[in-house]
Amino acid sequence: MRVEIWSDIACPWCYIGKARFEAGLAAFAHRDGVEVVHRSFELDPKAPAATDVPVLDMLATKYGVSREQAEAMEARVAEAAAGEGLDYRSDRIHGNTFDLHRLLHAARAHGVQDALLDAFYRANFAEARTLGDPAVLREIAVGAGLPADEADRVLADPGAYAPEVRAEEREAAELGATGVPFFVIDRRYGISGGQPAEVFRQALERAHADGPVQGPAAGEAGVCGDDGCAVPGK
Repeated sequence: MRVEIWSDIACPWCYIGKARFEAGLAAFAHRDGVEVVHRSFELDPKAPAATDVPVLDMLATKYGVSREQAEAMEARVAEAAAGEGLDYRSDRIHGNTFDLHRLLHAARAHGVQDALLDAFYRANFAEARTLGDPAVLREIAVGAGLPADEADRVLADPGAYAPEVRAEEREAAELGATGVPFFVIDRRYGISGGQPAEVFRQALERAHADGPVQGPAAGEAGVCGDDGCAVPGK
């Protein structure tokens, strides 16, 4: 069984959803037979790579709300993250994630994609590091197991793995994904949003039995799309 997960490092529900999916996978009896592949999706492909725009300012501008309201929105997401044992900071910087996706493709080729994705999520949401800085990206990538010479090659060549990133983004659109995280099981069943762990476990069980999967609508779970990140029940 293969599970493909479209996500973006800038997406808080992707960060939370990964933890929830992994909890659901851990409770799945046939987990050793599941291959997980992470695929590329950019929430804001037009964002500049180098930026000093705080996420709170971006949210206030995007939604037309006050700084205090943006802080309240982030506090609700932070509460959801804490429920999964994840650290979450709101003093991070908003920026382009294309280079991160290119490095994740390189990491997949070297068998360390999952480790690097975790490292990027941690650097962004738990540590609020400047991910627009190539030196920071290199440090994180090498620390996650990507060979230093490969990290240097990818960062020095804007075209390295660019076609692969774009192809996966087109594929997401063809599959009907309008937001992330978006989970696809064996190219037959799709689940949108950072659903509870039990939903993922049930979906894996049903897919294993080759039965129909009734995935909850995206509005019932945290999901990020062109219009921003929705908070369930808010």
